[in-house]
Amino acid sequence: MFLLNGEHRHCVDVSDRGFQYGDGLFETIEVLQGKPLFFDRHLKRLATGCRRLLIPMPDCSLLEAEARQLSLAADRAVLKLIVTRGSGGRGYRLPDQILPTRLFSLHPYPDYPQQFQIDGITARFCRQRLAMNPSLAGIKHMNRLEQILARAEWQDQAIQEGLMLDTQDNVVEGTMSNLFIVKAGSLYTPPLLQCGVAGIVRELIIEFAQRLKLPLVEQSIEQAAVLQADEVFVSNSVIGICPIKRLETQDFSVGVITRRLQDLFNTARMAEV
Repeated sequence: MFLLNGEHRHCVDVSDRGFQYGDGLFETIEVLQGKPLFFDRHLKRLATGCRRLLIPMPDCSLLEAEARQLSLAADRAVLKLIVTRGSGGRGYRLPDQILPTRLFSLHPYPDYPQQFQIDGITARFCRQRLAMNPSLAGIKHMNRLEQILARAEWQDQAIQEGLMLDTQDNVVEGTMSNLFIVKAGSLYTPPLLQCGVAGIVRELIIEFAQRLKLPLVEQSIEQAAVLQADEVFVSNSVIGICPIKRLETQDFSVGVITRRLQDLFNTARMAEV
């Protein structure tokens, strides 16, 4: 199901700059019992991305109405929102008049076993590196070739995620997730100042840590630190908080901090319904 600029169609103009240059942003939103979860947080991140890319932000009340219209009949699904700069001819120069394109699409919830959140997943390190660019760091822009190339590195269905490094050998995030490690009772996560996507669930986890008075440090993390951690988990808006039980040849237990954060997230998630 699609809503393109408020209409039930799915053919985007070939001159659209999202197609031509990846000139746009997107949000991936879990839908539960007909409601798009944490939609206000997604809109906030979208607005940050629009400001950064100089794209006029679509009206939030319009986006909310269209999101709810498309999600209403879905028990559990994934809602994707794309906002592009719209059409603007050939060349990198910004159009004199920017008329953004907005596209909502509703997709089946992925076959992601609940057992992954209970027992954890298997992950690996990727060879593909993330380029460092502070002007694009944090936002969820449409240029995701690095993640595509990283995900192409494995076909083994026993591996569910790949962790990506930047060009200075710091572990930044997963191909589709944010990364957290626990060491000696403290929570650590990369700062995302040079690259990476600042996820909605990452934001919630940071707030949960503050509520629990759990020491949280945003700092660069090397591979060795991840492998020596007491607990490792990843997060995104579709999988929630998911422990890593095995990374390369290193095994991890699902610890009490991971479980406590999962409980808080699930409570916050159900409060959205």
